[in-house]
Amino acid sequence: MYFRHSNEMWSEFPELVPGVLFAEGVTADAIVADRIAGYHTVAAERLAQGTEGEMPEIQAWRRAFSKMGMKPTQYRCASEALLRRFRQEGSLPQLHPLVDLCNAISIAFAIPVAVFDLENVSGDLEVRHAHGSESYLTFSGEAEHPEPREVIFADTAGQAHARRWTNRQSGLSAVRKETRSVLIVAEALHSSASSDVSRLIDVLAAELASVWLLQTRRGVLSPSAPRFDLSADGNVEARQHRGRRAAASRPVTSADLPCDR
Repeated sequence: MYFRHSNEMWSEFPELVPGVLFAEGVTADAIVADRIAGYHTVAAERLAQGTEGEMPEIQAWRRAFSKMGMKPTQYRCASEALLRRFRQEGSLPQLHPLVDLCNAISIAFAIPVAVFDLENVSGDLEVRHAHGSESYLTFSGEAEHPEPREVIFADTAGQAHARRWTNRQSGLSAVRKETRSVLIVAEALHSSASSDVSRLIDVLAAELASVWLLQTRRGVLSPSAPRFDLSADGNVEARQHRGRRAAASRPVTSADLPCDR
């Protein structure tokens, strides 16, 4: 199995920086409340300086949604939607320790983070334009078909695991109590995305290693290295990130988190 963005996506969004992390051995009984509190504090401090719409990370996604022909305030990227809810309610719902941790890191960095249960992904996973025949399952169990040319996360079987790029994830591959193997994808388009996404993936790997005591494989993709292979002999980390496994085990500090902009 591999994950990638289509050549057309790279052509249309050359500023794109995707980070990918594969983890196996996740459980639903972990305690992460203390860990997510720190990331919520970072998000609250950033929101105290201005709304989520003023953050460069969110502004870049709004431009991308406009480029795709969508009204940015009607269809928000996942991190903006989470930040908006966090600003209004002061908290986020507790769903699953892994999802809660990813959501907390997402609002701290203002970068969308998607988590896919690999048990329900058939074959390879690609971010591409929809043909219109793909099937998308909502969280309420309803079946939909993405619009032709809509950006989706599509697997080999034609299942759409996210609609409107980073707007809405499918219920089919959502993390559940029995989830064990996941693919986590973070994507950004702002000017400092390269360093920010790399830092986010390192922080996330460190947190997963601390909470679940598991090994992860990870990488940051680019037009010259657009594919993340989940096989042990072909993963991006082995090609591009040798020597970073040791760094992932160190404690996360404030230096790992976004600076005020």
